Parts: sequence; structure tokens; C-alpha cells
Amino acid sequence: MDSSMATPSIAADHRPAHLQLINVWKRFGPPERQTVAVRNVDLAIQPGEFVTLIGPSGCGKSTLFNMIAGLIAPDDDGSILLSNKVQQDYGLLGKVAFMPQRDLLFPWRTVIDNATLPLEIEGVSRKAARARAEALFPEFGLEGFETHYPHQLSGGMRQRVALMRTFLFERDLVLLDEPFGALDALTRSMMQRWLLDVWAKHRRTVLFITHDIDEAIFLGDKVVVMTARPGTIKCAERINLPRPRAASVTTTGEFIDIKRRLLAVVEEESLKTFGGATLA
Repeated sequence: MDSSMATPSIAADHRPAHLQLINVWKRFGPPERQTVAVRNVDLAIQPGEFVTLIGPSGCGKSTLFNMIAGLIAPDDDGSILLSNKVQQDYGLLGKVAFMPQRDLLFPWRTVIDNATLPLEIEGVSRKAARARAEALFPEFGLEGFETHYPHQLSGGMRQRVALMRTFLFERDLVLLDEPFGALDALTRSMMQRWLLDVWAKHRRTVLFITHDIDEAIFLGDKVVVMTARPGTIKCAERINLPRPRAASVTTTGEFIDIKRRLLAVVEEESLKTFGGATLA
């Protein structure tokens, strides 16, 4: 491989990790027909870091997401640590905030009532929950839409409601699984810049799953690439582009060089998924 296409790497970060995965595996099915979805995953995310995760289709990104969210238990081979404490079985459930690919807004609830749902589940009074939500409406670009219903909102606005709901579930670790995947290109670009503004203000630790390499580079402090299934960590690259990031950074030579390196790695793994077929 040409040196310009060398596998990206990242220098060791010796700060205490907020989230750490050590030799994490996930298998499905009985031993004789077992599918290994995720294998031997080692990953460390530092407090306040924005990490993006990419990889070929079917590589286990969402399975990894669900284990970190506490929705499914990892196998016994390894460990998931949050703030240096080992989490057993479904131990992460309720300890992290997460947003799946779909916004999952309830059509019969108003915007404010959708946003306050996690607070209600935690036992916060309706009045207090609404007061906390109302304070965030201007920041999330939803002021004046408190009493609207989901069907009255654009796709981008629905995603902002879902993200506000996720941030109102006040956890230091936020998991976002392709939250902008269904949006058109212009709305997606605007949402990316808006999300960075929100992250800069709240400084939560974020793990963001995406199929879009440009999105991964633009958002991330670090881009992590997974292999074809069974998925493990292929490589990671620190993104040293200055913050705050303007849309114009995507046209710079430095951005394009990073994209070229990461694209070569992802395409190499995608070819394994498609049995060596040439990808269009």
C-alpha cells in the first residue's frame, strides 16, 4: 500500500477514560449456528470527547451501541467500564443517554411532552420537567413549537426534539446512532454544525455512529473504524482540525487527506463484506 494510504493510527491518550471497552464480544445463536457480531473490541473514550464510529454495513456498530446503552448484555469474555467501574450484564441501562436512528416521538404527545418523557420516567414532577425543558427550547431552535405535535414538524425539527429529550436525560455519556441519516444533505449539514454548538456548551462525552465519512471527520475529536463482521476496531485517527469548525473546513487539503486515508480503510473492509466484488 502506498504510504499516503497507510492505516491511520492514534497516539496513546493516558487520561482516565470515561468509557472503556476491554475485549468485548457479542455472539448470537446456538454454538452450532453461532453468529459472531462483535469480537475483541478495545476502545477508550475520554471525558468530554466526541468520538465518531464508522465501518462497512453490517459490521456490528449498532450491536456495539446497544451493549454500551445497556440494551443487550455483552458476552462474558470482556468488560465494559464506565468511570472506571465494571458494568455487569445490563448494568449500563439508565446510566447513559442514547438516541437510536429513528426519533421515536409519540404522535399523541406535544413537543414539550415528548421532550420531558425521560424526566417523567425518573419521577420528576410535570411542572419541574416542563420548566427544565422550556429553558432548552431556544438553544435547540424549537422556541414557539412547544405545543405542536410531531406531524407538524420538519424532519430536522423532529431530530432536534429527540436530541433535546436525550440531553434532558442528564447523563455524562451520550450515544447517538446515525441521528441525521434520514435527513437531506443541506439539513444534515446544518444539524451537524448545530450539534457541535450544543456539544461545546454542554461538553458531554459523545459516541456518534455514522456511515458518512465526511460527517465522522467534521464532528469528531477521534474517528474509530470497525472491520467487516465480525466487527472489531480496525484503527482510529485523531482529528486535529481546529474548533469551532466551519463548513468550509471540509474543502481544505487537511480534511481531504484525512478522508482519503479513512476511505481507503473502510473500502478495504467493505470489499470483504461483498466478497471481493468491485464497489461502484
